[in-house]
Amino acid sequence: MTFDRVEAKFIADRIVTGRSEAEVRLAAFRHDFDQGAKVCVSASSTVQLTGTGAGNRNLGELYIRWIHQIPFGWDYSHDATIYTIELQHRYAVGPTPDKRDRLQVFGHHKRESDKDPEASGGFGITDSRQPGGYAWVAYQAGANRNPTGYVTIPEESPPWDGAYAISNMHYCVGLPSDRLPTASTIGHWRWRGTNGKKVRNPDITEDYIN
Repeated sequence: MTFDRVEAKFIADRIVTGRSEAEVRLAAFRHDFDQGAKVCVSASSTVQLTGTGAGNRNLGELYIRWIHQIPFGWDYSHDATIYTIELQHRYAVGPTPDKRDRLQVFGHHKRESDKDPEASGGFGITDSRQPGGYAWVAYQAGANRNPTGYVTIPEESPPWDGAYAISNMHYCVGLPSDRLPTASTIGHWRWRGTNGKKVRNPDITEDYIN
């Protein structure tokens, strides 16, 4: 832990105003491998990504410069103790999926595994010009009758489910103060491709926000 300042970068997609807005922060944890437990030791401020306007989808690029406050020297009294920094996020608004309005057709329907019905069953389509032949008929009768009604056509491109996407940290590196003079314990946030705002100061009692 030579440097106490980190710069982390990540990408956000589908941050749409009023439909899928996200809260994001960095948090540092102390892990005990023997017990399988972890404790939050420090956190950045929490920001809310709000998108660029109702209905607009943009790719957001974000970085934070943060003084992580992880104790120097680690905890050498316990060989299995390590520290990690996590990117955490959760919904502040949403998710709000697109409304479905799929195309439907009216007709007979069956399972692919079902046999085709006999002409004398529920769905007879034969040449009416032949003696005893059927005209084009659509009725339900006999043992092999088929359900009749509206059939929904599957969509090639299903509507958006309202979920945003946030990448893992593209990088998270420790740098000296002369390289990251703007870093702070609250966290110096910058973003483009989305709007955002600070919503909370650091809170280590809020262990998980995802």
